[in-house]
Amino acid sequence: MARDIGLSWMAAQCDAAEELPVPELDCLAEEGPVAATARIAARSVAAFGAEASLALWQDVRLLRDSPLSDEAIRTVWLGATDHIFDPARDGVSARDWLARLEEAWLTAARHTDPGPVPPATRPVRDEEDRRVVLGVIRTLGPLLAFEAERHACPLPLAGLVPALEQVTGDVCPGLGYRLLLRALKSYCVPVGRETADALTSTGARFGFSPQYVHAELNLRL
Repeated sequence: MARDIGLSWMAAQCDAAEELPVPELDCLAEEGPVAATARIAARSVAAFGAEASLALWQDVRLLRDSPLSDEAIRTVWLGATDHIFDPARDGVSARDWLARLEEAWLTAARHTDPGPVPPATRPVRDEEDRRVVLGVIRTLGPLLAFEAERHACPLPLAGLVPALEQVTGDVCPGLGYRLLLRALKSYCVPVGRETADALTSTGARFGFSPQYVHAELNLRL
C-alpha cells in the first residue's frame, strides 16, 4: 500500500493546510477547525469512494468507543497534524468532534450509496502487532517527546508518547503505527537507518510500502 488511509490521511491533509482546496480553507477561516475537518471527512468519500474511505469512519469509531480520555485523543490528533485544526479552539471535546466527523462521513457515504454501512471495526489487539509497534514507539519515544515538547511550530505538546502507546495497546496497533508515523513527520524527528528499517518492517505488517513509510520522514541515512 503506497498511500495513507483513515484518520492519518486526514491528519496529512491538515498538516499540509496550504494545499487544501479553497472551500476547506474558507471553511476553516469562517467556521473553525471542527467544520473544516468535517468537510475533509466528507471529501474522503469522493476522493476514495465509500469502500476505500471506510477506514476513516472505522478509525473515528474506534477512538470514540475506546477507553482513551478525551485529552489523550486530542493529543494524538495534535501530534499528527497542525495545531490550527485543534477542536478545542471551537470549544468542542475530542469525542464530540469525532461525532461530527462520523456524521459528515455517513452523510457523504449515504449520498453515494444509500445501502447500509458496514458495522464498525472492533478494537484490534493482535498481541504480536501490539508488541512490535510498542517497541518502535519506545525506541523513538525520547526523541519524539523532545521534539514535540520543545517545538514552537507546531506548538509544544506534552504527553504524546504515552497517548500513542494507549492507542496502540487499547485501540488498534495499526492506527497507533499510522499516528506515530504522522507525528514523526509532523515534528521532523531525525530517523537513522536502523530505526528507519524498524519502521519499514513494522509498516509491512500492515501492508504499507517503504515509499509510504519514508515519504516526508527526516531520514538520516
